[in-house]
Amino acid sequence: MTAPATPELKAERPGFGRFLRWDTVVGVLLVAAFLAGTGTTEGFSDSANLSAALNDTAEIALLALPMTLLVVAGQVDLSVASMLGLSSALAGSLWDAGWTFEMILPVCLVVGVLGGLLNGWLVTRVGLPSLAVTIGTLTLYRGLASVVLGNKAVADFPETYAQWAGNTETVPGTFVPYPIALFGVLAVAAAVVLHCTGFGRSLFAIGAQEDAAYFAGVRVKRIKLILFAFSGFMASFAGIVYTLRYGSARADNGLGLELTVVASVLLGGVDFDGGKGTLGGAVAGVLLIGVLNNLLTLNDVSHEIQVIVTGVLLIVSVLTPRVIALVTARRQRRLAAT
Repeated sequence: MTAPATPELKAERPGFGRFLRWDTVVGVLLVAAFLAGTGTTEGFSDSANLSAALNDTAEIALLALPMTLLVVAGQVDLSVASMLGLSSALAGSLWDAGWTFEMILPVCLVVGVLGGLLNGWLVTRVGLPSLAVTIGTLTLYRGLASVVLGNKAVADFPETYAQWAGNTETVPGTFVPYPIALFGVLAVAAAVVLHCTGFGRSLFAIGAQEDAAYFAGVRVKRIKLILFAFSGFMASFAGIVYTLRYGSARADNGLGLELTVVASVLLGGVDFDGGKGTLGGAVAGVLLIGVLNNLLTLNDVSHEIQVIVTGVLLIVSVLTPRVIALVTARRQRRLAAT
């Protein structure tokens, strides 16, 4: 008598689960925010504004890629904005010393990888939690940036590179700036790695249960080290993009940006406890915050209010998926009981 009811029950649950997936909800909110902005704010949907809005998210988007992989694996890197500032300061100091930009770029990237390896070594070899480690290196790298460049601001970088990083030049036939186009390529590659490879499955396994992943043969320490090195590399590259886009190398560039990056990733449904999330959800979170900040700017809302909005979104992004999971679990228990 119960056999016919079982397939119906199984057929009902997946559809409901997909509807309640937080990354899907964020995608819907992104579309809703875009439509609301188009209907209420003059100039929002103009190609020039969309290009500027996308470019304003470039560094956040670049930093969100490695952050997503780290959080899925149950780790976090709060030093990314400080590494961005250190990369910017180093680029400015070397440019001021007469180096060519082609020589500056690889040096900055190597410094970023070394900074990421330091984070990874302290986490994997010393055994410190990533939250504590990267809070410490957040201060360390920002301090090094001040030592390298001091209070100076260096400008007059090569126009060719500056135009590439700005929104004055876009991908031909589109309003998409080149940094965002590059981010799109990297995001597709990261999505393939995370969701379609053994390495990606290892990240989910580490985030869900690190000890079980280790005993299953996953090279946990090596993978964490790779993730932190990648995070440092991308943070350094984002520092170059930031410097060129604003045309100024400063030690305080990107100050506080790490909170926006973490908020974007968590808003996209990546569980801070690890083991859950999608790259697509993280991208949607980045774009949603970018759209909201652009709308607030067009409506003359102060930067302080925008920071408050980001903080609220961070709380919502942590709380809401847990509420959804609780509601789903209770509903499944009621269905099972019937």
